[in-house]
Amino acid sequence: MDTVFRDARVIDGSGGPSYRADVALSHGRIAAIHREGDAGPRPSARRTVSADGLALSPGFIDMHAHSDLALLRDPAHEAKAAQGVTLEVIGQDGLSYAPVDDRTLAEVRAQITGWNGDGSDIDFTWRTVGGYLDRLDHGFDGHGIAVNAAYLIPQGTVRMLAMGWDDRAATAEEIARMRQLVAEGLEQGAVGLSSGLTYTPGMYASDAELTELCRVVAQYDGYYCPHHRSYGAGALQAYEEMVALTREAGCALHLAHATMNFGVNKDRAPELLALLDAALASGADISLDTYPYTPGCTTLVAMLPSWASEGGPDAILTRLQDDASAARIRQVMEVDGADGCHGVPIEWDAIEISGVSDPALTSYVGKTVARSAAERGEEPWVTARRLLIEDRLGPTILQHVGHEENVRRIMRHPVHTGGSDGILQGAKPHPRAYGTFPHYLGKYVRELGILPLEECVAHLTSRAAARLRLPDRGLVREGYRADLVLFDPETVAAGSTFDVPRALPTGIPHVLIDGRFVMQDGKRTDILAGRSVRRSAPRP
Repeated sequence: MDTVFRDARVIDGSGGPSYRADVALSHGRIAAIHREGDAGPRPSARRTVSADGLALSPGFIDMHAHSDLALLRDPAHEAKAAQGVTLEVIGQDGLSYAPVDDRTLAEVRAQITGWNGDGSDIDFTWRTVGGYLDRLDHGFDGHGIAVNAAYLIPQGTVRMLAMGWDDRAATAEEIARMRQLVAEGLEQGAVGLSSGLTYTPGMYASDAELTELCRVVAQYDGYYCPHHRSYGAGALQAYEEMVALTREAGCALHLAHATMNFGVNKDRAPELLALLDAALASGADISLDTYPYTPGCTTLVAMLPSWASEGGPDAILTRLQDDASAARIRQVMEVDGADGCHGVPIEWDAIEISGVSDPALTSYVGKTVARSAAERGEEPWVTARRLLIEDRLGPTILQHVGHEENVRRIMRHPVHTGGSDGILQGAKPHPRAYGTFPHYLGKYVRELGILPLEECVAHLTSRAAARLRLPDRGLVREGYRADLVLFDPETVAAGSTFDVPRALPTGIPHVLIDGRFVMQDGKRTDILAGRSVRRSAPRP
């Protein structure tokens, strides 16, 4: 044996009661579990670690991550490793960096600079999904990356590649091309398809177009992960649309950052859960993820109406610089309710700038648009417009529109999993990027008792692994991969706050991937044990 953990409180990820045991590892796998009271000798190993007082669980799976470039630029990646995350699912919200051609790569880099940076420090050697996954495997000088990563094919990028930024119905030939791109990505190891249906150009797709792509995903036993068309006005209808669409396609559905936001949805989580329960009872395959915070996080440009984004980043900037076009955009955003803002008129005092690309604009960071406008003696739209132009669509925002009771109700649902939706860019990122998983365990388990500890760990491990169709992860079982977390249930907590968003958590001394310590005694090691985790279902 390589390592044995003595006297651990094993929370095995199944949701069942914990138990005390010695857990031994060999060659990256869990080789032996000797429960307290079992007959026979206790396992021994080259390294023995006392786990007395610590819980041992499977590694946490971040079902909604935006580390697409962070994994290639930051070998430590403590934002996730220190939380106990051993696997991230990237390629989210319909926008990422594969599959692409040279034109599309340049466009998507500009569009999601606020999520991942402009990528000027990255060598974009790939153009296909398989090439990107190979690049993750190679990591830093051939030694891998900090944590494991699975990839969703981004539907918006696929549409961009097949037909550009046009706001129109796809032709039969274009749908065939998109189906081919999705099939190729799944063949090369992607686990499913994502959409960002409040982001351009993915939002221009009709339900019929999306259904055709989901039929391909179903053939490969993958899943569809939509950021659906509204989390505000029309949220329930948007959820119903996704359920109906995937039922028609025969495709599994995973609802991204599933919540009910804005004033129109206060205390309406029970309606969403009733909708999901009815679909599950009729045979639908549905899961969801959430983060345990009320504010959301996205880019400021995402708040614009979709017609203002047709044509891509350069076209957006041209419209913003034109007074007549800018006036039309303002009317939709402030009065009518833009589809980019989920059909709700924007509240500038709820929009906090969390990051900018241009260091000369950092005075905006940490303030709402309304506050910055007041300091300058101008209307909020004037401030927002100038910031978008001067930062070339780079600003990220915190959107303070959530409801605590909705968050608590949804996290208790049996098909719930954990996802940080963590954007790592900006001077003041959302604390969920560094704190989601210990925040679940510290605040919502220990302090508030919203979930029992064993049940919460199941949400963060085995239920996510089941959605990803991973046969040997997500449980503490003999023969399973030794992706493990040791944490102290009495002290585990998020260190990150809205004021200090990059503080690391406490109470998580050890994290292992493939039996190798990526965190040891609360410190990041230099081990790069992460690799791409590819679709394991057979080809149809």
